[in-house]
Amino acid sequence: MRSQRHLWIGGAFVALIVALGIGQLVVERAVNAQAKSGTQAPRFEVDPMWPKPLPNHWLLGSTIGVSVDAQDHVWIIHRSSATLNNNERGAELDPPTGECCKGAPPVLEFDQAGNLLRSWGGPGQGYEWPQSNHGITIDYKGNVWIGGNGADDGQVLKFTQDGKFIKQFGMEWGSAGSNDTWAFGQVAKIFVDKQANEAYISDGYRNHRVAVIDADSGQFKRVWGAYGNKPDDTNLGRYNPDAPPAQQFRNPVHCAEMSIDRLVYVCDRVNDRIQVFSPDGKFVKEQFIAKRSLADGSVWDIAFSKDAQQKYLYLADGRNQKVYVIERQSLQLLTSFGDGGRQPGQFFGAHSIATDSKGNIYITETYEGKRVQRFVYKGLGPVTKENQGVVWPTRTSSH
Repeated sequence: MRSQRHLWIGGAFVALIVALGIGQLVVERAVNAQAKSGTQAPRFEVDPMWPKPLPNHWLLGSTIGVSVDAQDHVWIIHRSSATLNNNERGAELDPPTGECCKGAPPVLEFDQAGNLLRSWGGPGQGYEWPQSNHGITIDYKGNVWIGGNGADDGQVLKFTQDGKFIKQFGMEWGSAGSNDTWAFGQVAKIFVDKQANEAYISDGYRNHRVAVIDADSGQFKRVWGAYGNKPDDTNLGRYNPDAPPAQQFRNPVHCAEMSIDRLVYVCDRVNDRIQVFSPDGKFVKEQFIAKRSLADGSVWDIAFSKDAQQKYLYLADGRNQKVYVIERQSLQLLTSFGDGGRQPGQFFGAHSIATDSKGNIYITETYEGKRVQRFVYKGLGPVTKENQGVVWPTRTSSH
């Protein structure tokens, strides 16, 4: 009996090894088939040395927006001391509890080497600074646009790159609804269309719409909701991935970005979907991303690749802590990278995304993430994994 039992165990072990070998062979064949199919996607590596340390014992708070200007300078906006605890902002306390630290000014500009070039922001004469900063955009004229999603933020601000106030659109204490044209409802982000000189407002955290205004005068041009419907502020309740698609945006409407072929890609964050429109608000198509993501949703922000056709779309997902690489025309998911964590290449609240002229990606992190990271473009390569995990720099050696 004992020898028979040993024989049975040995046979089972051999069968297990064979099964594992076959399973591994199936996986390898699937990966090789995908690679041989010619499917390619942009590849990235995190740059753990960017940006350089901030001066003056400054720290970043929840970092809530990023934009790249015509000089490839990288601009971020963060919530500064409002999202730092007393241990982090000891130098600001009265009396100070130590030399370190204090919140940096809300708006920071970096060059490609990671040097801090300019910093400014906060309350001033002639405008109402947001209670809670949200989103930064450098337009084609070099102007800086800022939104806000504080409880009473119904305004959008425009400044020069030196921080000189230009104009305020809307007003604080607005409480405007999705069909009002005198203020906004907690704006997430702004995109400015050079061809028409129009600003697309992702509006937002209280409202449920895309609003389009003249970028100089602020005159309202048009608004729309999901599927191009008239916006409706009815509370839709919690998102249910098994229910029919919602006919309105849920809060927040987190981005509205126009591609080179003049399609407007809208981040319906909590509904886990991208919706695509013509500039006049006619619905074109949609794609769900990580559809079973609950809570704060999967579709946080998008940016386009820098080739002439903008072939690829990059999507930041702060719920699942990754960046998706998507074929823009088909909205087909190709691959993704990232993971949750605090090391370079990992994310905690991956929030906003932008690309520079070289194809590099910049990601800001909200909540306790409190940073901006750069991912260096490494060219196209075969798609071999659905999720690449942390894209750590390739180790090189002179030996």
